[in-house]
Amino acid sequence: MATKRFAPKRHVKTGDQVMVISGEDKGKTGTVLKVFPTDNKAVVEGIRMVTKHRKPTQDSPGGIEQMEARIHISNLMVVDGKGTPSRIGRRSENGKLVRYSKKSGQTIK
Repeated sequence: MATKRFAPKRHVKTGDQVMVISGEDKGKTGTVLKVFPTDNKAVVEGIRMVTKHRKPTQDSPGGIEQMEARIHISNLMVVDGKGTPSRIGRRSENGKLVRYSKKSGQTIK
C-alpha cells in the first residue's frame, strides 16, 4: 500500500512575483506558473531555461524548444508590493488567514 505524501503550506503560490536568491539565475524575477508542493519545486516564467528536443507530431513540426524547468522553492523569495524580496508570514485579518511581507508588513494579494 502506497503512503500519501503530506504537503504543508508553502510560501510560494501560483501567480506570485518571486526573486531567485541562489543558483545560476540569482537576482532574476519572474511569475510562478505552477507549484509542485509534494516535490517542493515550482516553475517560474523565464527562469531556469532548458533546451528540449521534440519529435515531430501531426500538430507540431518538432525541433528544438526553450522551456522553463522546475526550481526548488527554497531558492525563491516572494517579492512584496514595493519590489523587495521578503519572507512571508501569515496572520488573521477579519477572520481570514492572509499572507504578509515580514519586511514591509503589507499583505500579499
